[in-house]
Amino acid sequence: MNENTRALILTLARDHCLTLDQYESLLRTWDDEAAALLAELARQVREAVYGKEVYLRGLIEVSNFCRNDCLYCGIRRSNARCDRYRLTPEDILLCCEEGYALGFRTFVLQGGEDGYYTDGRLCPLIREIKAAWPDCAVTLSLGERSRDSYAALRAAGADRYLLRHETADRVHYGRLHPPELSFDRRMECLRDLRDLGYQVGCGFMVGSPGQTLATLAKDLKFIEEFQPEMCGIGPFLPHKDTPFRACPPGDPDFTCCLLSIIRLICPTVLLPATTALGTARPDGRERGILAGANVVMPNLSPREVRKKYELYDNKICTGAESAQGSGSLSARMAAIGYRVVTRRGDARTGLIQKQTI
Repeated sequence: MNENTRALILTLARDHCLTLDQYESLLRTWDDEAAALLAELARQVREAVYGKEVYLRGLIEVSNFCRNDCLYCGIRRSNARCDRYRLTPEDILLCCEEGYALGFRTFVLQGGEDGYYTDGRLCPLIREIKAAWPDCAVTLSLGERSRDSYAALRAAGADRYLLRHETADRVHYGRLHPPELSFDRRMECLRDLRDLGYQVGCGFMVGSPGQTLATLAKDLKFIEEFQPEMCGIGPFLPHKDTPFRACPPGDPDFTCCLLSIIRLICPTVLLPATTALGTARPDGRERGILAGANVVMPNLSPREVRKKYELYDNKICTGAESAQGSGSLSARMAAIGYRVVTRRGDARTGLIQKQTI
């Protein structure tokens, strides 16, 4: 690590911001020594806000139907080999019931952009979840919707919304998506969610086709300016039935470096060690936490559909990755000095309803 890189890291830790050129310079000169310093500083920052706690989120993958045809995604509309499924509202409520008994206090409803999930179906479902388990947060990750739809879901009780921006570079966005999807529309959706009072999550893939250090620098600057409450990043992993099937996967070590940088940019951000990171390497979860992450999202979906929600090849969904394996996950986190907790965890305070499992 050269002295300029060290100076940039220390400046970022102090000021929580860099210029666009400085972000690119930091990424360009990244090495193992720089990653170690970033991780050490990121752990200090996250532990000052959240201590040694790792928040559990119960992930319910509600549908792999999707109207979109994103070039990187295994559930893209044109993938005729995808074994499609969707959960009914009753199925989702059963997942929440099981998750609550297991200790989960946040449910993440994630799926493709499936027209089945109208406001008329989602709003009563959200109200029923909030009525049955009022101490729980409901997070939605259902893609682009109208501002009116976001408003209705918020009024029904949804607390958080995850919508990856995918890239803050307009040209790169066009390389990853079909022409009918718009960079401007994605950014408009994120602004609408913020205006409507959601806790908002964004994020991107590390190593996606066409990504450069310059585009990554734009991602970091966007995160710095937008200040999301949540940010999900993971290595790009190809899927065999997409146009990007032969593209190389993203680097999990570089992903961890970026996790550390994001923690230094946004000290209070809720930052997952993602499923993709755990898929990329067996100790990916642990490495993500040691790099500054503080959230894990075990899978609460019915066992018979977990393999079908395959955004990329070989997605992990059993063992410690499953909600039923939270005891194993707790042991793995304890082995690196952290403890899994069930409280909701708010990005603005870091403190809501503590209960350790």
